[in-house]
Amino acid sequence: STRTGSVAVVEGEEIIAEYTLKSKETHTARLMPAIDHILKDAHLTIHEMDAVAVSLGPGSFTGLRIGLATAKGLCLALRKPLIGIPTLDVLAHNIYCASHIICPLLDARKGDVYTALYRHRSPITSHGLQKLSDDLVLPLDELLSKIDDSAIFLGDDLARYRNLIERKLREKASFAPPYLNLPRAANVAILGLGK
Repeated sequence: STRTGSVAVVEGEEIIAEYTLKSKETHTARLMPAIDHILKDAHLTIHEMDAVAVSLGPGSFTGLRIGLATAKGLCLALRKPLIGIPTLDVLAHNIYCASHIICPLLDARKGDVYTALYRHRSPITSHGLQKLSDDLVLPLDELLSKIDDSAIFLGDDLARYRNLIERKLREKASFAPPYLNLPRAANVAILGLGK
């Protein structure tokens, strides 16, 4: 869904292997070799997979098309279930143990962002995210006017939006560290297990 490509193998909630690369090379050139590489490193074959989970978007049309087509092809060939997970859910699950609103952002172009608002349920658990809004596409200014509580922002292009967020929300705004700003395949897989 972004310039970052990621593949992972999980068993239950344990991450067996995860490969993530942010590159200018296309997902077409990297995806199948990455799948092959991760399975070899984990000493597994594709036939041992119980299901395939894939990010549904929002995000890059071409990247999503490549990911979805590859996942669907694998599942048809292997006769395994295919599970789709929204990209914003994947990003929101990078944040753990926060009492603030969680606000993943993806560039929707033309001044708009893709977003949704989340909060951890109480007591806080890794799977306890409550989605407070539908997936949205709107100008960042409009989103910020809807937030009246402390919020943590994250996303691939966060640096582009940071000044405006800080100016509008002041001390209510906090930002995830850079290593949490990328959608992770392990989150896709673990959320897929829940489905």
